[in-house]
Amino acid sequence: MAAAAAAPARSEVLSLFRSFLRTARQFSDYNICEYTRRRAADAFRENRALADAPAAAAAFAEGKKQLEVAKRQEVVYSLYAPKSKSIMEMKLQ
Repeated sequence: MAAAAAAPARSEVLSLFRSFLRTARQFSDYNICEYTRRRAADAFRENRALADAPAAAAAFAEGKKQLEVAKRQEVVYSLYAPKSKSIMEMKLQ
C-alpha cells in the first residue's frame, strides 16, 4: 500500500504528458487531435499543485488510465477516418 501512495517522480509525470501529446498527434481528425491535446494540458495544469503524495499518486494513476483510453480511441477513429480533410487541415494554395 505504501508503494501506491508514493508520489510519481517529475520525470514520470513529464513522460506521461509527452505520451498524451504523441497520442493526440496520431488522431487523423483535427478536432479530436486538438481536443485531446487541450484536455491533457488542462488536466495536468489542474493537478500541478497537488502537494500530498496520495492525491498525486491517484491523479497519476488516473492519467495513465486516460492515456490508455485515448490510445484505444485513436485506433477506433483510425478505422473510421473521414474521407475529406477538415478546413483547418487544408493548405492554402
